[in-house]
Amino acid sequence: MKNVKLLFLAIVASFSLTSCEDEVEPLNTNYITFSKPSYSTAVDVGSTTTYDVTIYTANLTSSDRTFTVSVDTDATNADAGSYTVPSSVTIPANQNEGTLSVQLSDVNLGIGVNKLVLNFGTEPELSNGGSTTINYIQNCTEITGTLDIVFDGYGNETSWEILDSLGGVVASAALGTYSEGQASASIPVTLCAGRSFTFVINDDYGDGLSYPVNGTYTLTVGGVVKASGGGDFGSSESTTFDTN
Repeated sequence: MKNVKLLFLAIVASFSLTSCEDEVEPLNTNYITFSKPSYSTAVDVGSTTTYDVTIYTANLTSSDRTFTVSVDTDATNADAGSYTVPSSVTIPANQNEGTLSVQLSDVNLGIGVNKLVLNFGTEPELSNGGSTTINYIQNCTEITGTLDIVFDGYGNETSWEILDSLGGVVASAALGTYSEGQASASIPVTLCAGRSFTFVINDDYGDGLSYPVNGTYTLTVGGVVKASGGGDFGSSESTTFDTN
């Protein structure tokens, strides 16, 4: 890390020696930057972890310096309950490196990537290296299951999907996957343990699984029935469940 800091200072110093025509600011410019434009990490199920983001400045001073930090809520897609970001970061005296400790929690983490975008605050005569993104996921322990469907004679009208807590589709079958006259289907399903999901079954005609005979559906995960139904449920029916 020492070599990284020395290299960083050397690069800045080399820019400071270029001509005035390049309009490069001198070494003592009030400048701060995140060490990388993006980071990646993961959070265990039901737990909280601390992720340290390294901050660099271009110069050294004889006293501590504090810089404001904010979350770019427009660019962030992670649930607000899944992160805690300090409002500032301090660079100790006579150093050009500091640490921003961000707390990440398993709160409404979907199966996809959660993005947390951070910016430095706007301060007079302060330049910065732009934003950074912490990409984090929930560590997944897989659990298997089966979706069994007995069709009503018109399997071509049936579609279904399983959504995670953020509305992301984790498993599905589109309209037309099954054929007219098909009697049944048994579909293996793999989900993450310890999460919340919603199972949705749709009928394109709008009479569920009811004509000319009543059909049924059963979603079993880890040996436990999580969703079931059949007959005339109209155009759609949904069931929320968890895999705890």
